[in-house]
Amino acid sequence: MQQVFAVISLRGSAWNSASPLEGQVDWDAHAVFMDGLHAEGLVLLAGPLEGTPNVLVVVRADNAEEIRSRLSEDPWMRNDLLRISVVAPWTLRIGSLG
Repeated sequence: MQQVFAVISLRGSAWNSASPLEGQVDWDAHAVFMDGLHAEGLVLLAGPLEGTPNVLVVVRADNAEEIRSRLSEDPWMRNDLLRISVVAPWTLRIGSLG
């Protein structure tokens, strides 16, 4: 049965702190990849946590292994721009994801 997970990723060694998000290597490939996961229904919400080196991705999946496997295909993960730090089941108590 699918459940909702919160995924926190950190910037990896290839992240260029002098460049904006859209100026990072492989930005276009990363954006296309993430848009595809969203269209597929795996990724529900995603974006940087402002003022931190972290990214939050809210995912609906069967288990953490599925998430790690799918996100490992992201060009930014493959090229060490991002690294998964936490994959945790998330119980949404207020609001809805639709």
